[in-house]
Amino acid sequence: MRVLLIGDIVGKTGRKAVKAFLPTLISRFKIDLTVANCENAAGGFGITEKVAAELFGCGIHVMTSGNHIWDKKEAVSLLVKEDRILRPLNYPPGVPGAGSIIYNLNGRKVGVLNVSGRIFMNTMDCPFRTAEAEVERIRKETEMIIVDLHAEATSEKIAFGRYMDGRVSAVIGTHTHVQTADEQILPKGTAYITDAGMTGPLNSVIGVDTEQIIDKFLTQMPRKFETAKGIALLSGVMVEIDEKSGRATSIQRLQLKTDN
Repeated sequence: MRVLLIGDIVGKTGRKAVKAFLPTLISRFKIDLTVANCENAAGGFGITEKVAAELFGCGIHVMTSGNHIWDKKEAVSLLVKEDRILRPLNYPPGVPGAGSIIYNLNGRKVGVLNVSGRIFMNTMDCPFRTAEAEVERIRKETEMIIVDLHAEATSEKIAFGRYMDGRVSAVIGTHTHVQTADEQILPKGTAYITDAGMTGPLNSVIGVDTEQIIDKFLTQMPRKFETAKGIALLSGVMVEIDEKSGRATSIQRLQLKTDN
């Protein structure tokens, strides 16, 4: 099983990168399943039904998210009816939507979980214990399990990856919008990277117009942020999984950019 995991899609520029590169990547590398983080896909903040349909139409199978999932009001009703868009699993009970899915890919089942970290993030239930319980439930149906850990602190991400090593196929970090160079197969067979990176405007500050961010740092005055335009970058990783054992056999970083 070959899985492509796309880092945080940011605004129209990020969607441009997905349209430009995803069909070719699927064909060239014979990708079976594509998972992408969509929490910034609509104007840089949140997700809408129209944007979700656009991304599904590009070949994405499952979308994960994070702390910006509720930034658009319609996300509540969207997540209730669309189980292929996940919100963090460790929200308190009663929150709309789901934090996991067992995706049936022509008879092959793959579990996908979305979990939020807690360090420098919103207050959430324990990601370690919440994910552990859900993984045990999913493993009754499939050994192939992908986790999107949406978190800020590298220490928390690394600890979570080590904790889940051997229980899931891959732990892929998102949220910081900066791709890390620590992709590896952990000792018990779990593919890991601290952050898959951003799919969005290359010439920006984590997706936002550069001048706006610099002005914010210089003045500390509140202002509206806008997604940058221009050259589009697609960041992510490809993971190959042994279908019988659920263990990862390889992980490869990707970064591709458009000409303009």
